[in-house]
Amino acid sequence: MRELLKVGLWIEGQEIAAQTGQTFAVFDPGRGEVIASAARGDQADIHHAIEVARQAFNSPAWRSLTPHQRGRLLWKWARRIENEKDHLARLLSLENGKPLKQAYDEVGTTIRNFEYYAGWADKIHGRVVPVSEQVFDYIRQEPLGVVGHIIPWNYPLDIFARGVAPCLAVGNTIVAKPAEETPLSTLELARLAAEVGLPPGVVNIVTGFGQEAGATLASHPGIQALAFCGSVATGKQVLTAAAGCITPVVSLELGGKSPCIIFPDADVERAAEAAAWGICYNTGQSCGALSRLFVPRELYDTVVEKVRATMATIRVGYGPEDADMGPLVSEEQLERVLGYVGEGCREGAKLVFGGRRPDSDPLSRGYYIEPTLFGEAQPGMRIVEEEIFGPVLSILTFDSEEHAVELANASSYGLSAEIWTRDLSRAHRVAAQLDVSHVTVNGGGGFGVEAPFGGVKQSGFGREGGWESILQYSRVKNIWINLDTPSTN
Repeated sequence: MRELLKVGLWIEGQEIAAQTGQTFAVFDPGRGEVIASAARGDQADIHHAIEVARQAFNSPAWRSLTPHQRGRLLWKWARRIENEKDHLARLLSLENGKPLKQAYDEVGTTIRNFEYYAGWADKIHGRVVPVSEQVFDYIRQEPLGVVGHIIPWNYPLDIFARGVAPCLAVGNTIVAKPAEETPLSTLELARLAAEVGLPPGVVNIVTGFGQEAGATLASHPGIQALAFCGSVATGKQVLTAAAGCITPVVSLELGGKSPCIIFPDADVERAAEAAAWGICYNTGQSCGALSRLFVPRELYDTVVEKVRATMATIRVGYGPEDADMGPLVSEEQLERVLGYVGEGCREGAKLVFGGRRPDSDPLSRGYYIEPTLFGEAQPGMRIVEEEIFGPVLSILTFDSEEHAVELANASSYGLSAEIWTRDLSRAHRVAAQLDVSHVTVNGGGGFGVEAPFGGVKQSGFGREGGWESILQYSRVKNIWINLDTPSTN
């Protein structure tokens, strides 16, 4: 029997209980067992954390640091995370369910975020505006103040790091509310930040539920900006709450129903194999998951068979034991995905592979589902139109390049897309026509901390990554000095 972890809030550089003393259970989705008891923060705890962050923002311990010193702290944080990567990866795999290799990948991306923005800290410059010989006009790039972050459960470390690292590089302080499913690894990052010398109150973590802690953070007048990653429905609630205080929501990354287009001249076998593995990565629980696969009508049978055969090789199992695909994050998420599988069958799509919950031990105790492939899918079906957030791939056919682009763009979402072709002109042409913010050509991942990532349409707005994050977590101040002033001497 595993010993039950007990974790509190992280406020002002120390772990404390929620003011009510209440806690909630954290589950291992691979076994369906409680693994931890976490403090259930609410409105009072959010108020406390924001006040602490405000004081830290104004304190000499933080404000007097040079940009170079801030960058050094971020770099030290990265090194400390690297030293603890084994512990963090196993903890992440335990609470989220993702396979251990994927957990290590996420820890690596987390480290890279802090390294990258450590380098930016002393390169955030203002500029001079030429007006006239009588005027010296210049612009400063300044921190915002206290920034709130609402973190989802699918990539808790990566999404925490990609928002917090640029925030701190600029000179802000933060209050973060991790998802109730995955608070443990985020709290560990905060502990490591204290160990490398970040002043108390610069990084604060309030664990709890969205309707209590999250809603209070979104609507609080004490924050100067908010970043959110999650569902469209919750994102709309966050926007409404923040509007009451005219709080800028600088980053709102929501859902996706991303298309993958395989053109006739592509390496079809490689593309089909990549599509199968891609939808199963993180058990399909990725905003940018390529869940709509568009293939030429004449290649439909070939692609379906290759995807099916590849899915049959994917080992579903317990994340910490490093299977190819772990469980979904919760019982609720499992029921949601199974519901979409049933809906796809009722709508007339052909269930080619998977779609079932394993019914034998030990998998029957966790929130597992088989990799799932639908053929003969049609526009308008719910499995084609709506984000499922599970390992469910739908294959549709097209008759021409124009038809493929039309089908791919026929979505309320606009996060990412992928193109497979050997024709470089076609790659550029189609990429320019796709109504998304990120396009990958011929696989290879396509996401790096050095470049911006975000959505359009119902997928949200704002960008995380690259220089764009520095801009969105800072503000500009214009200073006009009249040089044509009579001397007082």
